[in-house]
Amino acid sequence: MFALVDANSFYCSAEQVFRPDWRGKPMVVLSNNDGCVVAANRQAKEAGVEKFRAYFEMRALCEARGVIACSSNYELYGDLSAKMMEVIGRFAPDQHVYSIDESFLSFERCHHAIPDLLEHAKDIRRTVWKECRLPVCVGIGPTLTLSKVANHAAKKVRGYQGVCVIDEVKQRESILSQMKTSDVWGIGSRIAKRLQFMGIDTALQLSRMKPGIARKEFNVEIERTIRELNGERCKFWDEARADKKQIFSTRSVGERIIDPVSLGQALCKHADIAASKLRRQGSLVQVMMVFASNSPYDERPVGFKQVHRFAYPTDNTTLITKAVSGLVDALFTEGVRYYKLGVGFIAMTSAKHAQGDLFNESPSNPALMKVFDSINQKYGSHSMFLAAQGIEQKWAMRRELLSPQYTTRWGDLPRVRCG
Repeated sequence: MFALVDANSFYCSAEQVFRPDWRGKPMVVLSNNDGCVVAANRQAKEAGVEKFRAYFEMRALCEARGVIACSSNYELYGDLSAKMMEVIGRFAPDQHVYSIDESFLSFERCHHAIPDLLEHAKDIRRTVWKECRLPVCVGIGPTLTLSKVANHAAKKVRGYQGVCVIDEVKQRESILSQMKTSDVWGIGSRIAKRLQFMGIDTALQLSRMKPGIARKEFNVEIERTIRELNGERCKFWDEARADKKQIFSTRSVGERIIDPVSLGQALCKHADIAASKLRRQGSLVQVMMVFASNSPYDERPVGFKQVHRFAYPTDNTTLITKAVSGLVDALFTEGVRYYKLGVGFIAMTSAKHAQGDLFNESPSNPALMKVFDSINQKYGSHSMFLAAQGIEQKWAMRRELLSPQYTTRWGDLPRVRCG
């Protein structure tokens, strides 16, 4: 049996952890630069707020309906997610963190030691709430896909109240009959439309489709999904994920950039972010692309890019930043109001199996980068950075509705006053 533990409206719930007065109220979280609604809890949706709509279009509705809006507080979400996953991991010998708010558990080697899986699931839910103040739903099933189905039922099917264990055929078929095909894990909107043309509207109808026909009409993944819906295990989580072939750091700026100094500072910060990702997966960069543009909605959209090839593959932030700084003049054009920019590593190699050069010393400095990363990990992202990024970053991401970073900044620690 497998469990999927999923936080309810995680971004909104994370904002409410240290603000009990916000619990039960409609709430939304906005994207970078407060552009659009990326998360909305149930109360906000009932108030008429639509996800992925521009916030300026939703602002009047939010103010009229008393919807609380917050900028994305990534530091808070990441820290609370790590705490939540640590708590969830205590309840099974094997855990797979699927996303920032979802985690699979496997009970394969301890199923018979758990007298009641339903009570075990309830205990998971109670413990996460007690220790993290995050509401979660728990779904348990004989396959990964059915654990997803159970989690869907725990959230949206009346009577389950946040916990569902699928262990009977009739129960499974009842839940599947109430699910759309688009709600099934691995079934995208395009495939769901094709299935609809074939007269398959519910997950139950999908489960009764012959696997061989599904493979012929679609692909092997749809066949596996159908088999899993019928209790046959076909999907496994990967213990070791393949390294990314490319790494990018890109973002729109909070304030338009109109001078080469600010452009260079912003690009150097993206170089730092990308280099940090590069070291985390144990890779070295060979070819780098740097790009900058104004907004596609401007009267005359323009974009610029430059490619740099390193003489020797490296993960050294100082060398990467130096290379980026050398490309700024080629990217800057007077009169362009830069809005989106970034750095991408488009050709990489493994640091573990890098080919050495007999006549040239490696430009990487693992000892320095280890200290650099450990300080930023201990004291928070960008606690230590290169001066090329600038001190006063006026172009930085706009987060005007940002809540305090309660768990990652000393100045934002909650204060308790006893009268």
